Amino acid sequence: MVSEWSEWGHCSVTCGLGMRIRRRMLKTPALPHQCGEPLEEVEKCMLPECPVDCMLSDWSEWSECNKSCGKGHMIRSRMVKLEPQFGGLPCPETVQRKKCKIRKCTRGPRASSANKKEERRRGGKAAPAPAPASEESLGTSVHTDQHTDQCS
Repeated sequence: MVSEWSEWGHCSVTCGLGMRIRRRMLKTPALPHQCGEPLEEVEKCMLPECPVDCMLSDWSEWSECNKSCGKGHMIRSRMVKLEPQFGGLPCPETVQRKKCKIRKCTRGPRASSANKKEERRRGGKAAPAPAPASEESLGTSVHTDQHTDQCS
């Protein structure tokens, strides 16, 4: 003879699929090989889904600097392999950026340096400013009448 079943025990997991057990006992001693009734039952238990944290790939290599000279930046990234589920941890940043400086940028020739060379060639004097255009140089004809009054 056996006792009543006990209450079901706790699930073997805190989330997801697990197992739980209940037991009963023999009330009277049984002769060997006479106990045909089970003394333990096992069943599956399903608790809310387990949180799944975000999963990311490894970081890519750093990109080349986006400027050939002066201050610029480089970028690296990583891909989301698995989005978080059931309250899992969110994904951290997937793109990083850092400053880079390849070399100092050089400026092109300045207009003033050409003037300085010309000035040196002329012995320290700047080139004379061009004279204002005359009417003759503009292709117009100039005719002036000079009248003199003679007094007698």
